[in-house]
Amino acid sequence: MTIRSLLLAGFAATGLAFVPAAHAELPAGLSGDPPTLAPMLEEVMPAVVGIQVTGKARQTPDHPMFNDPFFRRFFGIPDDPQPQQPRGVGSGVIVDADKGIVLTNNHVIQNADEVTVRLQDDRELTAEVVGTDPDSDIAVLRVDADDLTEITVADSDNLRVGDFVVAIGNPFGLRQTVTSGIVSALGRHGLGNRYEDFIQTDASINPGNSGGALVNLEGELVGINTAILSRSGGNIGIGFAIPTNIATTVVEQIMEFGEVRRGQLGVVGQNLTNELAEAMDLDVTRGVLIAQVVEGSPADKAGIQERDVITGINGNDIKDFSELANAIGLRSPGEKVRIKLLRDGETRNVTATLTKADETQASAGNGDTGFPALEGAKIGAIPEDHDLAGEVEGVAVLDIARGSPAASSGLRPGDIITSVNRRPVDSLEAFRELVNSDAQQLLLHVRRGDGALFLLVR
Repeated sequence: MTIRSLLLAGFAATGLAFVPAAHAELPAGLSGDPPTLAPMLEEVMPAVVGIQVTGKARQTPDHPMFNDPFFRRFFGIPDDPQPQQPRGVGSGVIVDADKGIVLTNNHVIQNADEVTVRLQDDRELTAEVVGTDPDSDIAVLRVDADDLTEITVADSDNLRVGDFVVAIGNPFGLRQTVTSGIVSALGRHGLGNRYEDFIQTDASINPGNSGGALVNLEGELVGINTAILSRSGGNIGIGFAIPTNIATTVVEQIMEFGEVRRGQLGVVGQNLTNELAEAMDLDVTRGVLIAQVVEGSPADKAGIQERDVITGINGNDIKDFSELANAIGLRSPGEKVRIKLLRDGETRNVTATLTKADETQASAGNGDTGFPALEGAKIGAIPEDHDLAGEVEGVAVLDIARGSPAASSGLRPGDIITSVNRRPVDSLEAFRELVNSDAQQLLLHVRRGDGALFLLVR
């Protein structure tokens, strides 16, 4: 199964199809005879809402032929952009009744002109978008209404694989639908968000469930239903939810600042592989190998060096770069973090004070270049295990986010950029200086495998 199979559960449903799904048996010992979840659901379901959006007008492509009257009449293109009609797109959860705060997914309401929240009692309320965070796929809405019901938020760190959970939402436009299952796995990542630590569940999650509630048997919110893995678009027993501890951190910052202000360490690194560990004579095979430390960054001030291997943050193990990105990117500027690392086979502990993400030129995994067409590309030092390491000077394309502008640029992970606008690049700092200029386009010379090419990026 590849990431191409991941379907966002907020996509509008175009039809219904029978898809066999995996279901877990309810645990013995529930209250009532026979056992039932009804009392808990009666308390919780008023806090789960439906969300509709009115999308932005569909725009005609910016090309001269689309302005030709004959062309427009022949193909039936209207003279004025046609607004999209309101459509049921997802779900949300009321987390603060007094302030009218509703939590949902960013992909549910992105590009919306108007957002409407529909309550269990059929009231329809126009919602204000307080703030969004595409990197974690969280959005915060506010509605003005009395007699709202909020949900109790649990500590998602207490979840265990095998715990029973219930998903509540509006799949396929069917309001107030409940499915049950178990926590199938924890700590899933690599599904498309920059910051992620998904709960995997076999509770049925379908299109329209995005932004809805994943609750434990106490009726406490443990996650925000977000996505499914599927071949057909229907549920096959693999769904994902954002843990409440991530969502709560994002919500708190949005409520305070109107945006998320992320901490930054100032390193470029890569996953430690078995081959790298053997070559460096290390006793560990999990962690993040530091390829570059930005001068003057929190990492530099804390004494972190190239070739160090970060294995822990604040007492929690760090197994790969995604976990390091979460551990740093979900913290605020000014926070202190305790970092466990290996250097020359010896364990060391250092403390770093994080800075704001845009105050350091390179970061733990965000890879932003400052050039819009390269948004989503993670650029860093050439890894030591790259085929061209030591043969050429330049910077490496470490990763490209699926669906990002950079994905359409022609660059591929593993490319080595050796020059920008005919000026050689010998370091990440040099690359960023050239890319952050006022140039309207970039002419990149790229080494790819045994060949080379030029890419013009606008």
